[in-house]
Amino acid sequence: MAPPLLRIGTRGSPLALAQAGELKRRLAAAHASLAAPDAVEIVAIRTSGDRAGERPLAAEGSKGLFTKEIEEALLAGRVDLAIHSMKDMTARLPRGLAIAACLPREDPRDTLLSPQATSLATLPKGARLGTSSLRRTALALHARPDLAVVPLRGNVGTRLAKLEAGEADAAILAIAGLKRLGLGDKVGAILAPEEMLPAPAQGVLAVEIREDDARLREIVAPLDHAETACCAAAERAFLAALDGSCRTPIAALATVAGGRLTLDAAIVRPDGGALHRARREGPAAAAAELGRDAGAELKARGGPDFFA
Repeated sequence: MAPPLLRIGTRGSPLALAQAGELKRRLAAAHASLAAPDAVEIVAIRTSGDRAGERPLAAEGSKGLFTKEIEEALLAGRVDLAIHSMKDMTARLPRGLAIAACLPREDPRDTLLSPQATSLATLPKGARLGTSSLRRTALALHARPDLAVVPLRGNVGTRLAKLEAGEADAAILAIAGLKRLGLGDKVGAILAPEEMLPAPAQGVLAVEIREDDARLREIVAPLDHAETACCAAAERAFLAALDGSCRTPIAALATVAGGRLTLDAAIVRPDGGALHRARREGPAAAAAELGRDAGAELKARGGPDFFA
């Protein structure tokens, strides 16, 4: 059997494999040479985040827990390109790597799943809210300081099972993950960005390659979705300006209409006790500049001890 023409590096979770499958289908649609069933191989790689098990991710160190080993395989030539949930990527990529394309963004918002309530406001006093996201925890506690946040780790299916088993009264999940797994019917109350601003680049799938690989850059170019890439550039520039990691509750969402970009961004204390917001509007071509400017403002407003 002939070796595959391309090898895609990805995590091995059901969601990650579904995302890699989407990339494989898009490559086949764009290039007849990649349409054969064995032309593109999906290579599952276990990451530090996967090995963390039930331990809180914030206790494991810096951001990149779900990308580090995949990026090492890419740099070593064991895979040809990688697919990531962009919200898991570090604000600054490892030397020698580049984002070659962003696939069309799925719904970036979060959803509240609960048999007891249809919004954060209608959850019973002291309800147990399941999430392991510092951002979701901080924003939820900012709106409802009485809630009891309980850790809810694992893949999407595991978290849904834990909720059904009564380990929490409610849970917050990304709509994008549910939809990509074919679980759109599980989406509950949609949390408006005004209340639950998403993580930077939530719902975006990024295709990463070796920076000097001109052949792969050309192959992947037709897959790039310009509007998604523009919004991601603003959100990631904001994240980079704050030197964001998985220890810092940071949120951002950009939208584009008529060539104009609007960026809403926020920083929150982990306990939800303080929140600062910023908004930027300007030409879509200035996406990164708008993101950096919003980051600089909130960094100054928060001060050096904001995340301590």
